[in-house]
Amino acid sequence: MIEINRKLCIYCNSCTGVCPVMANRLHEVVVEHDPQKCIDCGACPKACPVAAITLHPGKKSL
Repeated sequence: MIEINRKLCIYCNSCTGVCPVMANRLHEVVVEHDPQKCIDCGACPKACPVAAITLHPGKKSL
């Protein structure tokens, strides 16, 4: 599971472009994350230029 820090996020769309399962999308001025699609690959935290995304491997949202 990933956690997006909305205070740090600059809505640059970097995380949406690298996700192989399209679990992230930019909706208006908010990045939305779909935990049901997420495969915990770690691509989006690596792509984030401001370190606004944290990966919590193995932890799934309800």
